[in-house]
Amino acid sequence: MLFIPILNLEPEIELLREDLERAYKEVLGHGRFIMGPEVSAFEQQVADYIGVKHAIGVNSGTDALVIALRAAGIGEGDEVITTSFTFFATTESIDMVGAVPVFADINPDSFNLDPASIEHVITDRSKAIMPVHLYGRPAAMAQIMKIAEKYNLKVVEDCAQSFGAVYEQHCIECNGECEPSAHKSLKTGAIGDAGAFSFFPSKNLGGFGDGGMITTNSDELAELCRKLRAHGSIKKYRNELMGYNSRLDTLQAALLSVKLPHIDRFNENRRKAAHRYTEVFSGLNTIIPPSLPDHGHVYHQYTIRVLDGKRDELADYLKENQIGSMIYYPIPCHKLPVYEGRFDGLALPVTNMLTEEVLSLPIGPFLDEKDQEQVIRAVIDFS
Repeated sequence: MLFIPILNLEPEIELLREDLERAYKEVLGHGRFIMGPEVSAFEQQVADYIGVKHAIGVNSGTDALVIALRAAGIGEGDEVITTSFTFFATTESIDMVGAVPVFADINPDSFNLDPASIEHVITDRSKAIMPVHLYGRPAAMAQIMKIAEKYNLKVVEDCAQSFGAVYEQHCIECNGECEPSAHKSLKTGAIGDAGAFSFFPSKNLGGFGDGGMITTNSDELAELCRKLRAHGSIKKYRNELMGYNSRLDTLQAALLSVKLPHIDRFNENRRKAAHRYTEVFSGLNTIIPPSLPDHGHVYHQYTIRVLDGKRDELADYLKENQIGSMIYYPIPCHKLPVYEGRFDGLALPVTNMLTEEVLSLPIGPFLDEKDQEQVIRAVIDFS
């Protein structure tokens, strides 16, 4: 029995190998490895795909968050409301610009920020909201944007896991009463003041190393992002502010340009696999699968909730049966060692509950149906 990994990148690489090798050789041929023509071409591809005026390539998803926050005017002492149920880069980026992460609780069905919880933590120091489209499911953006407008807050979307995800009218948290029509059918990264994407290899649009992208419709914010990614300058040797060395490599841009035209098909394959899981798991007593309809979800991860304290037992059982799984995330950010003593007593009951229940199963655009059936049988046998 062969091991079934949580994600297998080999089929995607093999499918595109000829085009990937051609793009690689073109970059080797012209030798412009930093800010070569493929970078601006890929930026335009992404801007057109996401539906924004500007896309600015940077060297990681983390830098995309940091630079987007700075360009949005977030700095020393400002409070940024976000979720603790996320990868550390989300909150790390807030601290790195001198701001303060403020954690709101999440919705147990979507795993994303609960808009009602956001309003409970707003203070006169609040300057921004950073929703995370966790696992590839859009957050409740209509309600979040309405709150941001009410309190004059910036919105920087953490889209690291949601490339290609589309915000539809009726998300889990929304019954249509929050005027969602202005945002309906927009892709994540095109709704807030800025979006920050990661091209880490395991992402839906994954590169062959680190890479990131900032998206925005603001000319001013885009110009500032371009300065910040290149040591605070647009013209060489005319540095205007303290910035970063954070440019998207030409080679990464070239290879990602090969993959981008396939992203909708790959995401649709993920959705089909996810729906097969959900149709079966909906009948199990100890498992809560992602709910349907899933409105724009691109299933970066397919994450179930395992009840009755049996999550770790199921993970061990899957491993014994040659099936990979992952816990995203076993420790919420506010309980990480880096924040020891800083958030003691913080009440995030849903967040704390879900860290004990979530388990991500194998998913991907090339998940073989036979392999998926093996995963399904193992989960059913355990249950």
